[in-house]
Amino acid sequence: MVASQDELSRTWPESATKARLHFVSGKGGTGKSTVAAALALALAEGGKRVLLVEVEGRQGIAQLFDVPPLPPQETKVAAAEGGGEVMALAVDIETAFLEYLEMFYNLGFAGRAMRKFGAIEFATTIAPGLRDVLLTGKIKECVIRTDRTGKRVYDAVVVDAPPTGRIGSFLDVTKAMADLAKGGPVHSQSEGVVRLLHSPETVVHLVALLEALPVQETADAAAELARDDLNLGAIIVNRASPRFLPEDQLSGAAAGNIDAASIRSTLSDVGIDLSDDDFAGLLTETIEHASVLEAQESSAEKLREIDGARVQLPALADGVDLGGLYELAEYLTEQGV
Repeated sequence: MVASQDELSRTWPESATKARLHFVSGKGGTGKSTVAAALALALAEGGKRVLLVEVEGRQGIAQLFDVPPLPPQETKVAAAEGGGEVMALAVDIETAFLEYLEMFYNLGFAGRAMRKFGAIEFATTIAPGLRDVLLTGKIKECVIRTDRTGKRVYDAVVVDAPPTGRIGSFLDVTKAMADLAKGGPVHSQSEGVVRLLHSPETVVHLVALLEALPVQETADAAAELARDDLNLGAIIVNRASPRFLPEDQLSGAAAGNIDAASIRSTLSDVGIDLSDDDFAGLLTETIEHASVLEAQESSAEKLREIDGARVQLPALADGVDLGGLYELAEYLTEQGV
């Protein structure tokens, strides 16, 4: 269940406030891409510059912000309250590989030849760990990049990360490197990535719905992050239903025990007169709403077993468009982002 905006408490964890790199993961269908976009907007408020990164080649950021497909360069997609801005980057694995060859081996021409003959796709296919090393390496470069004055280019970097079933392996650069290289530039670069991912500068947020499967997958992912010594940020409960019924009436209403005469009388007292069909529909909706809340409460109980801060976002009645992203960002801001 989600509280009204006036009732929200500041539950954003201190660890996330101090972090500069935010990975957002969640079971497929939980809305992790939407949450990542809203988080980027919230972090950019007050004149901050935030980079929103996607790594799965879906062009989801472009769709959310209603802009053309993103090129493999950082592109402004939104302005935030107080003069902030959100830049976006859809990391292209071939471009990242070419940058890597140019940076560490001065092989720009050879890399372009490899691209022409499809060798880059071949290399990342036979060595799948290489793909994650390149992606996380590019993310690290964005996080630590400075301008001419020595100031960090971005105040924060938000990554629309792979889903919870793959987030552990994606961030386990140490294992990927053990399979790829024992030394050299790749190994050196990856050691820097490992230090960043396991430092207080990095947190992983998990997006969940108050449903059995997403909650279980969130619990599994949180346990995996703990085993891998990665920092859990917040558990973000998405699309939670508002509570319109008092706690002590919830179970009875879900079971269909409703005092129809009392409801009819109360409506009449405030000047609302419904036809019999409309009144019957209202009672049906009340029972259905109570049933949803009861099921969500059961899932919320399971979620509370996870040792982590929780924030919540509502289901938007009109779906998610650009205005909806700003609305969700405001909910996050109210909770301490």
